[in-house]
Amino acid sequence: MTMHEITQATIISAQERITEYVHLTPVMTSRIMDRKSGASLFFKCENFQRMGAFKMRGATNAILSLNSGRKAKGVVTHSSGNFAQAVALAGRLTHVDSHIVMPENAPSVKKAAVEGYGGKIYISASNIKAREEMADEIAQITGATLLHPSNDMDVILGNSTAAAELLEEIQDLDYILAPVGGGGLIAGTALAAHHSDTGCKVIGTEPSNVDDAYRSLQSGKIEYNTHTNTIADGLRTNLGDINFPIIQNYVDQILLVEEQEIIDAMKLVWERMKIVIEPSSAVPVAAVLKNRALFEAKRVGIILSGGNVDMMNLPF
Repeated sequence: MTMHEITQATIISAQERITEYVHLTPVMTSRIMDRKSGASLFFKCENFQRMGAFKMRGATNAILSLNSGRKAKGVVTHSSGNFAQAVALAGRLTHVDSHIVMPENAPSVKKAAVEGYGGKIYISASNIKAREEMADEIAQITGATLLHPSNDMDVILGNSTAAAELLEEIQDLDYILAPVGGGGLIAGTALAAHHSDTGCKVIGTEPSNVDDAYRSLQSGKIEYNTHTNTIADGLRTNLGDINFPIIQNYVDQILLVEEQEIIDAMKLVWERMKIVIEPSSAVPVAAVLKNRALFEAKRVGIILSGGNVDMMNLPF
C-alpha cells in the first residue's frame, strides 16, 4: 500500500483492528502549561500506552495485518528499546512468535522487558548494519516477517491511530506536534490529520543535535547525522524511503530545540503535570514553549510519545 492509497477508511480500519490490544490513552490539559505557552494545549498521553509508548500501536497493527501463514512463521525486528518491547508484547497478545535483535549495549532493563513479554532475543554488535544483517539472516532462516520500527506502512498506519483518537476527542485543533526520530510517528500523525479534513496542521519537532529530518525537508532527500549526541535517545534514528514522502507532503514544518530546552520541558511536565515522560516526549513540549509567537492563542495537540525512563539516570 502506498501513501496515495491511504484514506480515512484505511485509518479507521487500523483503529478497529488494534482496539482490543491497545489502550485508548487519555488527553490531558494543564492550566499552568497553557499559561506558560500562551496556547491551549492538549496532551495525548501515549506514555500511558501498553509497554509505555505509542510503538505498541504500530507493532500491533503490523502483526495483525499479516495473513495466517505469515503469522505462523513469526516476526523479526531490530531495536534497542521501545519497538523491541512493543513487538514482543504484541506478539504475545496475538500468539505470534517474535524474534528481537538487540545491540549488545541495549540497557539490561529493556532486554529484561522484552524477555518478560516473551520475545526471543538475539544480541548483535552495536551498530545499525550489524542489527539489520542479523535480522535479515533470522528472517531467511525462520521465514519470519521483518518489521521495520518506523519505515513500514502498516506500522505507520498503527501509529496514525494516536492522532486520529486525539482529533476525534478534541475539536478544532490548529496544530498537532510530535517528535521526529525514525519518522514513523510523525508520518502517521500527518496521515491522520490530512485525512481528518479538519485543516489541522502537523509540525515535527527535533533536537538540534540530530536535525536530519529538518535538513531532509530542506534538501528534498534523506539526510543523515554524523553523531547522535542527544538526550532524546528515541530520536537518534533516520527517516526511511516509505515515511519520508509522507512527511514531505503532509508535515508543515519541523522545529528544532536545544538539549537544555528538552531537559527543562521534561522537568516542567514532571513537576507541573505529575506525569512521567521520556526525553523524546519533551521535545514537542519544548518546541511549543520556545515558539510562543507561532502558537499563541492556538489550540495545539501534543503527542507525548512515551514514558520509558531510566529512573536511576534522570537528566535533572
